[in-house]
Amino acid sequence: MQKTVSDGQLTRQSYISEVDGAEREYFVYLPRGYAASSSQQWPLMLFLHGNGERGDGRQDLDFVLTHGPLYEVWAQKRDLPFIIIAPQLHMFGMDKKFAYIANRSRDSIPARQEQGTPERTYFSPIGEMQPGEMVDEWGQVAPLLPDGWERVEQDLLNILQHTTERLRVDQSRIYLTGISYGGFGTWYMASRHPQKFAAIAPVVGWGHPDFMPSIAEASLPVWAFAGGRDTAVQKSHFFGGINKLEQESDAEVRFTIHEDMAHDVWRRVYEGQDIYDWLLKQRRESPGQE
Repeated sequence: MQKTVSDGQLTRQSYISEVDGAEREYFVYLPRGYAASSSQQWPLMLFLHGNGERGDGRQDLDFVLTHGPLYEVWAQKRDLPFIIIAPQLHMFGMDKKFAYIANRSRDSIPARQEQGTPERTYFSPIGEMQPGEMVDEWGQVAPLLPDGWERVEQDLLNILQHTTERLRVDQSRIYLTGISYGGFGTWYMASRHPQKFAAIAPVVGWGHPDFMPSIAEASLPVWAFAGGRDTAVQKSHFFGGINKLEQESDAEVRFTIHEDMAHDVWRRVYEGQDIYDWLLKQRRESPGQE
């Protein structure tokens, strides 16, 4: 299936998952101008969605359009100069654990309007702004949430490899970003394969200090985002990893807390232009060497 987005294209690409052998699909967005030149190479962005957008990679895939850069190019008709790939994480039983997944409706999937764009909405923050609870013993904190993107690590690597072989990708500018569960997945994939990426931008997903040595050694630039009123992922849980990264890395480390916002900081982050401009400035001189 192919959908036209301005002069860009939103397509689906099939693959066989290493997890269960099932045929699944992921979104591929080709930016405006991609088809006009047979030689121009383009930056690539891998986007990892949050917990609520999991699914079967087929009929459920449109839920991936709900948030993030694909929402921007699809529903909001933004012209972003990236090839964007966005797979869908397996359900792994999460629909049995969370009502917001089990009871979700396809009506919540943003539609592309013939005229105009949908009104942007935000969560209503609850309570006053607070400092947050500090973590004293990181050795007692699990590095990841259960059943996340680490379980499809090989799928993600395969998708990246297939994309770079099939499309005109500037391999010095491959970026990784994600929200919530996808933010945790961003830290994990960066720690495991730091040389594959020119920069990462985890949003409302903190990184465990144990992940930071490999990221620092690879001099991988990082811009992380948290919500000051986020009750799902506390801003103070970012401090341990960010502090360690600042101590050990010679690359740029940015950490932005939107103190007035709840968990949906990603809406403001991807709605803006700063994250895209910052990513585009980052290059890896010797990409892909691990």
